[in-house]
Formats: sequence, C-alpha cells, structure tokens
Amino acid sequence: MKIIIFANGNLPNLEKARSLIRPDDFILCADGGTRHAIALGITPNAVIGDMDSLPSNFQPSIFDGELILFPKDKSETDLELSINHALTLNPDQILILAALGGRIDQILANISLLSDLRLSTFDIRLTDGVEELFFCRDQVKVDGRSGDIVSLIPWQGEVTGVFTENLRWHLHYETLYPDKTRGISNEMTSDVAAVSIKSGLLLVTHIIGY
Repeated sequence: MKIIIFANGNLPNLEKARSLIRPDDFILCADGGTRHAIALGITPNAVIGDMDSLPSNFQPSIFDGELILFPKDKSETDLELSINHALTLNPDQILILAALGGRIDQILANISLLSDLRLSTFDIRLTDGVEELFFCRDQVKVDGRSGDIVSLIPWQGEVTGVFTENLRWHLHYETLYPDKTRGISNEMTSDVAAVSIKSGLLLVTHIIGY
C-alpha cells in the first residue's frame, strides 16, 4: 500500500502533485493539509490533528472518512502524528506532499522527521512533483531525467564512502562534511542516478525537471 500524506505547507504545482497519486492510494491529511486534497478533488481516507487549521470548505459533519482528533496542547506536529498513524497501516511507500515552503522551522522539522530510525526500512520522502527529499542510509536510486539537479547533504554529521553513478561530478568513495558544500548542485547525466554510502546519514534532494 502507498500512503499519501498531505501536510499544510506549499503545493506549487497541483497537476504535478496529481501525477503522483493513484486511485488506490490511501490519502491521509495532516489537519490543514486537507485543503490540498480538496483542491485536487480528492476525498481523504483520514484526517488527523487538532483540527485548528481545517479549510472552511471542509465539513467534518458530512465527512465519511476517519477523523483522528488530538488536543491543541500536544508535543507533536500534525505531520508527525500523521506519520505515526501511517506506520500502523504497514505501508510499502509513504509520500508526503506539501511539506516544503513557508516557515523555515517547519521545513527543517519536516525533514528531520524522516531521519527517525523507525523509517529506515520504508520508502518515505517529501515530494510535490517539483522537488523531492529523502535520506540515504545505504544506497538509493534517483529517478528523473538527464539535467535534473541532485544535491547530497550530510545530516547529523559526516558521511563517508559516498559513491555516485550517473552524476556529472562523480564522487568516488568520498567523505562529505556538514560544514562544507561539496555535494550541492550536482547534475544527472541519465534518467537514473545512484548513490551509496558507507556510514552516516545523507539527505538527497532532487529538483525534478530542472
């Protein structure tokens, strides 16, 4: 099962976002993220959060999906609660849409959520059809097209043994450091690029169709 989570950030291109969604996907909205599902004409399977930022055109009284309500005074963001709930459904893949744009603290927190060790065996990424972000703990592939921009950012410390394929500036078992910009703005030379590491946690960012 693939789960689509709509967060409450920006969604720059509705049609590119729509292209990521299939009819049998499970749609989970993190509170205000419901507005994106409505804009796409999609009925969520579940809405989760404290319901303090629901769009005015969403009517809980006639919603036939699941409403999972949390108090406003809570320690987690609505997106964190949504990811926790998604994990209980044993998905094969989780795509989080509209988690970028807006407040920088929210963006950094959303990215940090993906570093949770519980997610290490899942294909989980922040994506909106324009950009995608995900972590490499061992090896990953980047699907796109030649010319797309890929950046490799060490997360939580140095990353060793970084090896790349089909990127313009090849990294051959190199170490990337969090206070250096060595891995920024590489370029795909094929429709599929590959990245592997020996140790650490590497954030992969992919600008699609650059």
